[in-house]
Amino acid sequence: MSMEAYKGKVKQIQDTPFGYTLSIVGGKWKMVILYLLAENPPVRFNDLKRQIGAITYKTLSTQLKELEADGMIDRKEYPQIPPKVEYRLTAKAEKLMPLMEGMCEWGAEYQPSEN
Repeated sequence: MSMEAYKGKVKQIQDTPFGYTLSIVGGKWKMVILYLLAENPPVRFNDLKRQIGAITYKTLSTQLKELEADGMIDRKEYPQIPPKVEYRLTAKAEKLMPLMEGMCEWGAEYQPSEN
């Protein structure tokens, strides 16, 4: 399915496959979380928080719950004290990796150099 099939027919963006994709990965943090989970699986909550930096614990927790509800990440909880929880990408999220690789290539090409 391409964008061409929707040319001139879109009444609301959320009714398109593009809109659906944005509803899953849109926002400030979801793509960052998916990127970090793709780079270093599995990742623990505090490691994600440390790597992202500027995100609050509440926001990270909310974003992870939404990604889990959308079938993008798996959450594995270990029955121990202190609690240990790890996150990793699902097969559904893995299918986004070519898109994310393309974004990295685009960024490498167009990111201004620091000369």
